[in-house]
Amino acid sequence: MRSILMAIAALTALVTLAPTTASADPYRWCAQYGGMDGDGGRNCGFVTLEQCRAAISGVGGFCEPNPFYTGPEKRSRRSSPRYQGSSR
Repeated sequence: MRSILMAIAALTALVTLAPTTASADPYRWCAQYGGMDGDGGRNCGFVTLEQCRAAISGVGGFCEPNPFYTGPEKRSRRSSPRYQGSSR
């Protein structure tokens, strides 16, 4: 009986402490704020470029892609080969 309880406790701990699947970082854009002496801040919490531009509006700075973005890759759109037909 004691070994069964130990096994259940170990299994519960394993399930509870097991690593979960990593979630993607949805924040694609960073705002780099300008400072008087180049000591501005950085905020990489924007999903869209429009959100980033709104954040720097009136305070200065620029938006750039988040170098740590781990979201889904953009798929390149491959064009299908065109039918050339027969050359007679």
